[in-house]
Amino acid sequence: MLEDLKKELTSIIKKADIAGLCQHKSGNMSLKDEKSGMILVTPSGIAREDLTCEDICVVDKNAKVIEMKDNVKPSSELLMHLTAYKVRQDIQAVVHTHSRFATSFAVLNKPIPPIIYEAVYYGGVVPVASYGRPGTKELAESIIEPLKQADACLLQSHGVMTVGRDIEAAYLKAIYVEEVAEVYYRTLMLNGGKEPPVLTLDELNKWKYPLDHIKRN
Repeated sequence: MLEDLKKELTSIIKKADIAGLCQHKSGNMSLKDEKSGMILVTPSGIAREDLTCEDICVVDKNAKVIEMKDNVKPSSELLMHLTAYKVRQDIQAVVHTHSRFATSFAVLNKPIPPIIYEAVYYGGVVPVASYGRPGTKELAESIIEPLKQADACLLQSHGVMTVGRDIEAAYLKAIYVEEVAEVYYRTLMLNGGKEPPVLTLDELNKWKYPLDHIKRN
């Protein structure tokens, strides 16, 4: 069931593996089918290069398994994904990565400020969700308040979560979080540890495509 969505989800997590956002068997993603409300989630413990569409699990909003291949089980972070959908009913996809620069700030419990314009795509500041052991109710509950603030949050001592209207949007936000985190890190190093200038949310939201400068024949 939902074969096209399975292909889409499989393709995106393989891209994330190649991009270094969630390599080997780390990280997980999910996609909600708008019509049925069913949730497709990546499996636990399968290397991305070996992952196939048949490995994608289908569950309902209460974590009841609807479809699952033998010897495969949903991501251990399923509860966190389901919580995200309950908190943000406007989203259709969740991406959880272990990208290196952003996770470094997660370890330090340090939010990533909006220092370049890419930050507008996920809401400005990347807040930090309080620590919760992976796969637990505590971790799932920790994302509730951060996801009310932005479409991205850090998971303390764990990684990154982004949400979006579709899996491509959520994945792009994860890429931007990592890029902004790397620029922030390098800026701190060049600046002797001093905080760089920060763009306000008001300034970020003022940006628009400069149509007035485009001339037609």
